Amino acid sequence: MVSAVRPPSAAGGSRRAVLLVANPAAPYSRGLRLARSLAARGWDVEIAAAAGDGEPDEERDGSVVIRRYRPTGPWARFAAGAGAGAGRPARRGLRARFANLLETAVKVVAWPVHVRGWWAALERDLPPADLYHAFGILTVPVALRLGERARRAGRAGRVVYDVIDVILESNNVARLPGPVVAAYQWRERSWVRRSDAVVTVNEAIADHLERAWPVRRRPTVLLNCQPRWIPPVERPDLIRAATGIPPERRIVLFLGRLGRERGLDEAAEAVLALDDAALVLLGFGPWADRLRERDRDPRFVGRHFTLPPVHPDDVPAWTASADASIIAVPANSLNQRLSTPNKFWESLTAGTPMVVGRAIEVMRTIVEAERIGAAADPTDPADLAAALRRIVDLPPGERRAMRERALAAAAERYTWEAAVLPYLARIDAVVPGGPAA
Repeated sequence: MVSAVRPPSAAGGSRRAVLLVANPAAPYSRGLRLARSLAARGWDVEIAAAAGDGEPDEERDGSVVIRRYRPTGPWARFAAGAGAGAGRPARRGLRARFANLLETAVKVVAWPVHVRGWWAALERDLPPADLYHAFGILTVPVALRLGERARRAGRAGRVVYDVIDVILESNNVARLPGPVVAAYQWRERSWVRRSDAVVTVNEAIADHLERAWPVRRRPTVLLNCQPRWIPPVERPDLIRAATGIPPERRIVLFLGRLGRERGLDEAAEAVLALDDAALVLLGFGPWADRLRERDRDPRFVGRHFTLPPVHPDDVPAWTASADASIIAVPANSLNQRLSTPNKFWESLTAGTPMVVGRAIEVMRTIVEAERIGAAADPTDPADLAAALRRIVDLPPGERRAMRERALAAAAERYTWEAAVLPYLARIDAVVPGGPAA
């Protein structure tokens, strides 16, 4: 259990911000960037995350404290990984079917049930704050309750809902019955009405939210751009050093979560179809063990490598070590079509040309406008392979020019230092007291 530490008093003390992350934040790069930006302006910042296996209850990044809270109370058994049925024999018969039906009903009515034990820990242990930045739909309900409590304690208690994805327009929700989704959407709109500000990750999602929600003003866009990165004179070669890939073999990189609907099978087949290339997966997720098995498959040996994730501060140098990156996300939902994940901005910042899904609208538009890659059908390995060839088979001078265009776009138009300014201005307007000293 994380012990509660009383922050400075509202009168005369520094303004306190709590960034709520419904995962272990080990680390969560958007949260870390935002925490550092607030801390640089004098805020006392805590990232309040969920406990994770092997992660410390508390650590620091400069002046930012990261605390991980363990689920508590009656809802703790529903926590992700807790396994409500784990360790019990399978229930059978009519009574068991009724019990399973009742448990399903509880999960629907109390949605999102798997984070309520974490919410309970926050409400018990988290000191009050002036700002609660809620990353995603799993955090905004508790942020609103914490904000009310903070106001009673004399803090500003303002709540910012950061729509990091349009989760109720995603393929994960599409399988649910329509009335259930409609109920969830009604709840989200009620949370939006009670929030003091809404933030999101790109202009296209802001357009969608402005049409769909009762927002008082247009959501503030905070792009997932990376901090300004100055490439070394000698291009990094960290991936070859870690894998032993020979110098003549081109490297295609996938960054991020390793799981379903990421195009990982299609990307592996596409890279295998190239004359001499290897796919390197740099990340974590439920498919990690399966992908490591593929590393040893005779068809893929030397052409497929799965590496653990690296700290966000180190990602640009690793990404610059690749000849191309691939973002083969299928456009199965509005959420996917409008997405601009970290891996996209990380590739841009590192100057690494990329192949993106043809129907992933925002990413494809930037790639084509900046001439820094190619688009393809992410469900078709042959089309992905053809798009990759249009990058890795370019003459050396043209490949260098593509890298230089990506680096220039990142430096001139897409940096975190510029992207965060509208957010900071919005916070200064929302939280009483003006800019922190």
